[in-house]
Amino acid sequence: MSSAHTLAAKKQEILKSWFQVTVDSYPPDTARFLKSQKDPFANPVGQTTHQSLEMLLDCLITGKGREEMTAALDPILRIRAVQSFSPSKATAFIFSLKMIIHQHVTGLGGDKNPNINALNQQIDEMAMVAFDIYVACREKIYELKATESRNQFFSSLKRAGLIDETEADGPGF
Repeated sequence: MSSAHTLAAKKQEILKSWFQVTVDSYPPDTARFLKSQKDPFANPVGQTTHQSLEMLLDCLITGKGREEMTAALDPILRIRAVQSFSPSKATAFIFSLKMIIHQHVTGLGGDKNPNINALNQQIDEMAMVAFDIYVACREKIYELKATESRNQFFSSLKRAGLIDETEADGPGF
């Protein structure tokens, strides 16, 4: 049986375990809420996380490429980028998938199996994509913060009458 068929057969079990591990990276109270609250409007983070993980598993099963992985990873990493996760903690949930698959799928064999090697390479690729997305999101956040600080500074100077602003030239002294 190929790795895709084996993963497809165990998809729901793997997804449940992966979701558990992913939300356990949050503080205990938050993790409890994310696991227990099923209403997508009351728990958009939990809903988005679950949907993204399911899409990622589908990418592994069908062998979809980088574009599909990016689309699946983007929502969950945008959320984690605005939270207090370090880059390694924000992307660690991807590496946990290797152990989860190993626990749930015994038919793939060990490290010598070409199917498991290909699967591990896909997961590693997924992690690299995740890190790129996370860093891009953090850069955007810092850019927005810098722009906001600059705008506040120039607004203060303008209110104090220290600068006058022309439409064509921008702030001037």
